Amino acid sequence: MRRTLLTVLALAALPAPALAQMDHSTMNMTTPATGMSQPMDMSALSALTGKAFDRAFLSMMIPHHQAAVSMSQAVLGTKDPKVKAWATTIIKDQNREIAQMNTLLKSYGGVDSKMAGMMKSMTGDMVGSVKNASNKDRAYVQGMIGHHADAIDMANLALRKSTNLSVLKLARDITRAQAGEIYDFQAYLRR
Repeated sequence: MRRTLLTVLALAALPAPALAQMDHSTMNMTTPATGMSQPMDMSALSALTGKAFDRAFLSMMIPHHQAAVSMSQAVLGTKDPKVKAWATTIIKDQNREIAQMNTLLKSYGGVDSKMAGMMKSMTGDMVGSVKNASNKDRAYVQGMIGHHADAIDMANLALRKSTNLSVLKLARDITRAQAGEIYDFQAYLRR
């Protein structure tokens, strides 16, 4: 956890061009129930360029966002006002970004099913991990830290590889918003 916080703080301090130059061929998916990190192979995405990259990035980010929305919906019944506010914000923001990505994908011929399927298999049953946890709020926050860190890794790859201004803006916005949320999540876990 401390390593994730330090990584996020270091990333937040870097200018976007420095973030974009980092190696993003692998990421780590963190399972909320165990807190264990699993390598996520991003080499297929990293190997692409141009419109093929943009299409794959958007196609992968949509199910990634959908997983965050599903996890957030799973904790809406919480009595913790902070967790409820975060979940509500994540649902709203990520649904808005999903709609934006679906619109962008129309110009690329639609979703790349192979890349979307790969992301769906990588995110696994994150909702079940939260629902089955003894402390759902804590499991949700822990899970969202890893989930957001992975989104930041993907967005930073897009900052390096994309030439589409709409994709670049989306990647920048994802990085900024989710790094800030990770900071808040870390503070919550340490209270």
